[in-house]
Amino acid sequence: MRIRLPTVSDAYRLAWGVTRRLPAVLGYGLAHTVADVLWVSHRLRRTTTGVGQLERNLSRILPPGTPPRELHRVSRAGMRSYMRYFYEAFALPGVTQDEILARVRADLDPQLHEDVRTGSVVMALPHMGNWDLLGAWACRELATVLTVAERLKPDDLFNQFVSFRESLGMRIIGQAHGEKVFDRLLQTASRGHYVVALLADRDLSSAGITARLGGATARVAAGPAAIAQRLGCPLYAVSIHYEPLAGERRRRAGSPWGLVLTARRVPAPQDLEGREQVVAHTRAWVAALEPLIANHAQDWHMLQPVFDADLDQERLARSHAREQQDARKHEEI
Repeated sequence: MRIRLPTVSDAYRLAWGVTRRLPAVLGYGLAHTVADVLWVSHRLRRTTTGVGQLERNLSRILPPGTPPRELHRVSRAGMRSYMRYFYEAFALPGVTQDEILARVRADLDPQLHEDVRTGSVVMALPHMGNWDLLGAWACRELATVLTVAERLKPDDLFNQFVSFRESLGMRIIGQAHGEKVFDRLLQTASRGHYVVALLADRDLSSAGITARLGGATARVAAGPAAIAQRLGCPLYAVSIHYEPLAGERRRRAGSPWGLVLTARRVPAPQDLEGREQVVAHTRAWVAALEPLIANHAQDWHMLQPVFDADLDQERLARSHAREQQDARKHEEI
């Protein structure tokens, strides 16, 4: 008899089924233990490349002259924050609506609720905190969240992620590698009132825009500013960070950790048009996010290269050339 080995899809399905049944104190404890093991492994043997890249990214967003000891402290807290997110994501299907609302504290621009009432808004988000929990909260308190999800392989794994996020109230547009979904986002967002939420603090494609972040040059996504421009809708820079809970709010949240959502409206430059406006608007929202990320750097889950100094420029140029070649082939078809 042939035995079928467990797949990655099986592991994720098991995690979604089991994690929600764990007591919160155990779930968070396991998440933090895994984070500590990964962090210590990097410190002792320098084998965990993700931790090393996280520290390189943090060294550029933290104040100049931050001593190594403080950098290491923040990176360890960062790994705990990252693993905390995974635990919470797997447990989220078992969280009640009241608990979702209790876990999020919103620090919003006063204009946001009025903007949502009159049409769609665009939010540019970094990889911070727990964006799935934020999406679930926003669907209840603002408007349906419309976002993009990369098509993972195998298809069953991607379908699990889509089903998970749709169960939270979000509307998902799948994006295969190299596929352009800009027009689909525009069409959908123009037909209703949506929060178009896009993780945008990393984009190495030929459409990515360079911007100053923490005194260094990073590559971020043009999508939020481009969609806001085409739809004529407001753009918000959004950060998410964790805060410990206590007392009555902790009881209502069913968790020792909550989230703080900070949203700031970023006006579009009025004296520019086309690509120039998109570039300037993108750099404006990055500038608005910079202090928010720096003040809560431990919750910035950027374990991949994002700054030019860490990128292989020749490889990046080859990738851009392939993108352009594929785009020409698509136009010919």
